[in-house]
Amino acid sequence: MDESRRHAIQFLEKEIKTYLALSLFLSKRGIKADVRVGKNNVLISPSFYKERMKEAKRLVHELRKPN
Repeated sequence: MDESRRHAIQFLEKEIKTYLALSLFLSKRGIKADVRVGKNNVLISPSFYKERMKEAKRLVHELRKPN
């Protein structure tokens, strides 16, 4: 595995931990908030971060595959 893939995997693993923490925090507080992303308002909730975790885990799996 080359160095750039290793760095990408490390970054994504940190992101997964962050998303997990945010998801747990928001679910305990029952928080749902509208956040402005560009021109759109997006509802931020625990499920939002759970979806991001799934995407990040999928990317980590793909990056770990040999070419």
